[in-house]
Amino acid sequence: MHADVAWTATTAEHPARRAALASMDAVVRGAKQEWLALFAEDAVIQDPVGESPLDPTGLGHHGRAGIEAFWDTVIAQAERLVFHVHDSFAAGSEVANIGYIRTHLADGSVMDAEGIFVYRVDDDGKLASMRAFWEFERAMATLHKP
Repeated sequence: MHADVAWTATTAEHPARRAALASMDAVVRGAKQEWLALFAEDAVIQDPVGESPLDPTGLGHHGRAGIEAFWDTVIAQAERLVFHVHDSFAAGSEVANIGYIRTHLADGSVMDAEGIFVYRVDDDGKLASMRAFWEFERAMATLHKP
């Protein structure tokens, strides 16, 4: 696992936990195509869930094209992303990870988004959905230059 995935939660084997870890690892390495390949064709990302400046409609980013656009407009804008996961609960085809994502921006600013990050896999082990429960304004309040 890449050093920018700080995982202190359980590592008990579960398909959704494995997919979540693979997703985080691909993101921190900037491996866009590898990350996209983790998702089912009809997958959806809601990050954060509901309306926000990252998703004004609140309907999420659907299918490979929508998920790729999410990478280009959100993930790719970060200079560096660091995942800190301190707890993880797997049930059924899903895993809920508790922690925060630290975003480093090109101007040197840093922001933390604390939340619960829920990944669901389909029968083939592909990510069917990723839903991130965090508050945009609360994360923006942490924005600072180190």
